[in-house]
Amino acid sequence: MFAALDVSQEETAICVVDRHGAIMAETKVPSCPDAIADWLAERTEDLERVGMETGPLAVWFWNALMERQVPIVCIDARHANGVLKMMPNKTDRHDARGLAQIVRTGWFKAVQIKSHDAYVNRAMLTARDALVGMRVRLENEIRGLLKTFGIMFGKRVGGFKRRAEEIVEGELAVAPELVPVFQALMQARRDILARIAALDSRIRAVARRHATVRLLMTAPGVGPITAMAVVAAFDDASRFRRSSSAGGYLGLTPRRYESGEISRNGRVSKRGDAFTRKCLFEAANAIYCRNLGGPRLRDWAKAIAERTGPRKAKVALARKLAVTLHAMWRSNMPFQEAAMA
Repeated sequence: MFAALDVSQEETAICVVDRHGAIMAETKVPSCPDAIADWLAERTEDLERVGMETGPLAVWFWNALMERQVPIVCIDARHANGVLKMMPNKTDRHDARGLAQIVRTGWFKAVQIKSHDAYVNRAMLTARDALVGMRVRLENEIRGLLKTFGIMFGKRVGGFKRRAEEIVEGELAVAPELVPVFQALMQARRDILARIAALDSRIRAVARRHATVRLLMTAPGVGPITAMAVVAAFDDASRFRRSSSAGGYLGLTPRRYESGEISRNGRVSKRGDAFTRKCLFEAANAIYCRNLGGPRLRDWAKAIAERTGPRKAKVALARKLAVTLHAMWRSNMPFQEAAMA
């Protein structure tokens, strides 16, 4: 028998089918691993596979059901969407039925659930990225408010903080009622910077203890954040048989369209982990624009830039960097540019 779960926050739809696709049982139970495992144990025998889509609750449900000896597999939601969208009416029950047929036929690609440490490190990086975004939005809001009163923030020696102090002491005399608003925004910015600094300290501490992160940091342009993002994204170096698959996994390879006489490559797919892809692009940009080591990598990217432009060259360099980092991890060897080139 095969079963499928359509998970939501309140209720989970369950459908059980036999080898021929006939529906044996279906119901809705509360979204609780114990309730799901108990219902499946009472009403099914010789259960081969239980499928569910990727989603916000997928990691928790997968780990909880595996502990309860349920043969759960996680299905890529993009693959399942191609089947489920054929149904005229979208309901939880219909989705569970469609997922059960996908699990029965085996026409799916199982998604690997990463380790607990990988999700913890990823949460730390994601929280830092969110705080950095808040800081940038606050700074832009401060600049925009001041322009309303004819005050141009501009750039000064000493950075944002020193320029803000100059404005509070002098130029805000034209609108003194704006001072409390401006000070509130600056205080919020200081608090966010303090939280970012605290997370940076934790990230550096984890990087010092993590042997793989230290190994990847031997590559040019790769700091603790990029190295931790790559380790959290891959989690296990053996999941790819070839290091060249790492670029496609992170969405850094071109799309391919071929039909009849038409055959063309498109832009990069941008599938997979967007945060890790952004970190690798920033590392590639640092190698391309600054003297950080790796001259052969930079020369290789410059040669591509002469043909296609600097932006595509940096994307290609980010893909090569992803492949190189995975190869370093698999071989447990530090960066060696001559061997890589």
